[in-house]
Amino acid sequence: MNRVAITGLGVISPVGQDIETVYANLRDGVCGVGRITRFDPSETKISVAAEVKDFDPEAFGISRGDTRRMDLFTQYAMAAAQQAVDDSGIVGAVAPERLGVYVGSGIGGMNTFMAECKKLFDRGPSRISPLFIPMMIGNIAAGNIAIRYGCKGPSLPVVTACATSTNTIGEAFHAIRYGYADAILAGGSEATVNPLAIGGFANCKALTEATDPEAASLPFDRRRAGFVLGEGAAVVVLENYDHAVARGAHIYAEMCGYGNTCDAHHITAPDPDAEGGARAIRLAYEEAGSPEGLLYINAHGTGTPLNDSSETLAIKKALGEEKARAAMVSSTKSMTGHMLGAAGAFECVACALALARGTIFPTIHLEEPDPACDLDYVPGQARAAQAEAAISVSLGFGGHNAAIALRRCV
Repeated sequence: MNRVAITGLGVISPVGQDIETVYANLRDGVCGVGRITRFDPSETKISVAAEVKDFDPEAFGISRGDTRRMDLFTQYAMAAAQQAVDDSGIVGAVAPERLGVYVGSGIGGMNTFMAECKKLFDRGPSRISPLFIPMMIGNIAAGNIAIRYGCKGPSLPVVTACATSTNTIGEAFHAIRYGYADAILAGGSEATVNPLAIGGFANCKALTEATDPEAASLPFDRRRAGFVLGEGAAVVVLENYDHAVARGAHIYAEMCGYGNTCDAHHITAPDPDAEGGARAIRLAYEEAGSPEGLLYINAHGTGTPLNDSSETLAIKKALGEEKARAAMVSSTKSMTGHMLGAAGAFECVACALALARGTIFPTIHLEEPDPACDLDYVPGQARAAQAEAAISVSLGFGGHNAAIALRRCV
């Protein structure tokens, strides 16, 4: 079996659109949540979101013509992929047939869907754009990335709601580990800060109705009352470890474990026994060789009442009480909101940076801990600490659980 390295990172997020800005803002506890500006939310009970600010697709090589042919989620994905490719130098370093793309989206082109439905209702079906389908479908970000970089190897967009991009990265890891590719661009993208998504999530009671951006995304706090909708994209370059070393690539961390399970319990609520989440974490940790030393866990940590307590239980069941309490756990969603299908990939980036730079990112706004959430959630401020391994956890609607494990490269 092959070892797998992370050799490139790319991000478009509410806390930055390049790795250095994102690292600094996560380290400093900068909150990316603000008042909704994309539309007038006055007809809803929701007033805050974690939007990407001042995104310029042309800065990432996306022409104005291409912008008109791409939903925003694809533009975000293309921009994140460009950063990751530039960071890694992977294009041209492997044969096209050995270079893959595993980039998914939980929802896909919802903005395009809304715009074309309006045309249908206002002007009839003859006015629907011929680009409607290829702009809206959830796999099209992966398709466009593959076209841009000539990636002719395995391609597997994944749709598992909030677990989407943890699954894409995990599946890409296994594809390289077992020899099906030499390198894969893996991640996820989402762009759903719009009335349809806000209305849908609000009406199923998933979103917080808080009006103060600094008291809205509250993972593990007793005041939590729902998640804040975020958006963006993240892409990592996974590469055969020996190949990366041979070409002198910079290695952020080693990808070394993956767990993929389902609760088979409820369409939105987590299993209160947390067995599925625990098993996903355990599978990733054990495939990584149950590494010793300080462990950092980037929790799913959405700030919903049910998720945070059940995830705490899942961590304890997976690792045992002693190891769970020795780990440092945080939710970067306290800063980014919930980026849905992009969340897992962004949080993988956070884990890689935490290992590479000896920084444990905080859970900001954690001021009133919930007794049911009693682990070390790194409240308020980052810590300078060298973790030897990291686990990123994602838990999605439909009962999808995914976890990936990384090790520090020395």
